[in-house]
Amino acid sequence: MLPEILRHLRCPVCRAPLTAVPGAVRCPAGHAFDLARQGYVNLLRGRSPGTGDDADMVAAREAFLGAGHFAPLGAALARAAQAHAGPDGIVLEVGAGTGHHLRSVLEALPDRFGLALDLSRHAARRAARAHPRLGAVVADAWEPLPIADACAALVLDVFAPRNVAEFRRVLAPGGALLLVTPAPAHLAELRKPLGLLEVDPDKARRVSEALEGRFALAASESLEWTLSLPRTDVLAAARMGPSAHHTALDVLAARVAGLDEPVRVSAAVQVQVYRPAASAA
Repeated sequence: MLPEILRHLRCPVCRAPLTAVPGAVRCPAGHAFDLARQGYVNLLRGRSPGTGDDADMVAAREAFLGAGHFAPLGAALARAAQAHAGPDGIVLEVGAGTGHHLRSVLEALPDRFGLALDLSRHAARRAARAHPRLGAVVADAWEPLPIADACAALVLDVFAPRNVAEFRRVLAPGGALLLVTPAPAHLAELRKPLGLLEVDPDKARRVSEALEGRFALAASESLEWTLSLPRTDVLAAARMGPSAHHTALDVLAARVAGLDEPVRVSAAVQVQVYRPAASAA
């Protein structure tokens, strides 16, 4: 674990700082957490309500994103990070998956270190190798984050859980929340034929209400582009999202096999930058 990351981590039991010991990290009270040989640390406290994405889902995400299909989003995140990151602190991505998006941001901010947080140990394993200035932690995004107060210049959330109170707590002065949500048209051509979950048409209002009082919108960009996908990448797109928890792989594969190739698919997301609201300071 990079020392530039470790100094910002906190014990999930007592909130004390952590230090490195052979094969683990430990707080002064003696709470110890294994450091996996792949480079990530598991900071789950007690039993988790789930395990996050499984190995096949994570592999599908890495294959799909690695093919460059979301490159316009990566470029937008890099621009926003350069324009809005605070003067000091790390870049934290919550629900980071493989660390693909965080890597794009770190490439745009060459003097910063990044922390990828995800519930899935399979995702953390890949994220730990995603960039030389990146550390990875297994933690539950809905619990208090095992991270120090006011340590993040930027909090990144791409299609991930939004623990608004914790985002506010960990942001350093001058920092910003960079939030990405799917628009109704996102992957719309795949939803009916593959039985994928629909995007909530009321998502924008619900996100705004959840942030109200703690964050204020500072900038917003709507991104839309068209993908031309082989069936293998269509299957990866379906497998890397939440629908994979509800539909068996053989069922998805049979549905994908019935599509004409290449498959033209719309990508549509909203990239928003939020600053801490003055009333929440």
